[in-house]
Amino acid sequence: MSETVKKFLYLNRKAPYGTIYAWESLEVVLIGAAFDQEVRLMFVDDGVYQLTTGQDTAGIGMKNFSLTYRTLGDYEVKNIYVDKDSLASRGLTQDDLVQIPWEDWETEEEIENIVEVVDAARVSKLMEESDVIFSF
Repeated sequence: MSETVKKFLYLNRKAPYGTIYAWESLEVVLIGAAFDQEVRLMFVDDGVYQLTTGQDTAGIGMKNFSLTYRTLGDYEVKNIYVDKDSLASRGLTQDDLVQIPWEDWETEEEIENIVEVVDAARVSKLMEESDVIFSF
């Protein structure tokens, strides 16, 4: 029996802290990547805050897991998208986001930052192309 690779889109809409959604999304993404599925992450609405730099959770007494996003390239996750309109409506730009590197271990191709800011049309297209969409 042959295994079919599916395109999984993880749609992240919630702020990183205050609920369990962001953390659970990250865990499920790592599981999907471990099973050699095509993993894509999309950050929209308050989900864009999950990728902002300089997060400090000391004041809320929660563990800061934002640094974990920087390791996604090590798990062969190479498709990370951020909705441009969501960033703009929150006064953010790509400069406010973490950079996530990726390297192909076989070809040694390196990409310095796989976080891509996309417009609404690209968001729709990515959703249409996906076999499975998980919304967090």
